[in-house]
Amino acid sequence: MSHPDIIYFDLETQKTAQEVGGWSNIDRLKLAVAVTYSTVDRQYATFLEADVDALIDQLTHADLIVGFNLKTFDYVVLAPYTSVALWQLPTFDMLEPIRRKLGFRVSLDALAKATLRSSKSADGLQSVRWWKAGKTELVAKYCRRDVEITKRLHEYACENGYLLFTDRYGRLRRVDTTSWQIG
Repeated sequence: MSHPDIIYFDLETQKTAQEVGGWSNIDRLKLAVAVTYSTVDRQYATFLEADVDALIDQLTHADLIVGFNLKTFDYVVLAPYTSVALWQLPTFDMLEPIRRKLGFRVSLDALAKATLRSSKSADGLQSVRWWKAGKTELVAKYCRRDVEITKRLHEYACENGYLLFTDRYGRLRRVDTTSWQIG
């Protein structure tokens, strides 16, 4: 029996929410760079806006898509590029069970710092600045780093049954992930 193809996925945008009239217009942000990691191919793939059809094809053939805030951000950014109902694809959005358990959002960076002792290399606003300056390679490198962190956090959560973060009072806290599974 073959292993399931889990696709870890993240994207960066060409514009900021402020430029498109706010967070209610995420579908206007436009794809700058997307990065995926396939557990079958064991490699990363980078997609630019011109490659969006290949990205959608990879996502639609995945056994499971794993990411952080996929359903309310990444899929909304991609929606104008496809007729595929992305939210109906087999998706595990790590932010959803965390938010349900805690009652609030925790950032990918906060989880990475406390759990993996690692951090993101930049943020989304810096990514947009790089994009506008024509520094596509920096955007791609940043996006790949986010995919690496997402993959490591997901694997850690599945293997250990928890993730860590530091709350706003500086206390180290844990969120239970015993129901999470790989594949």
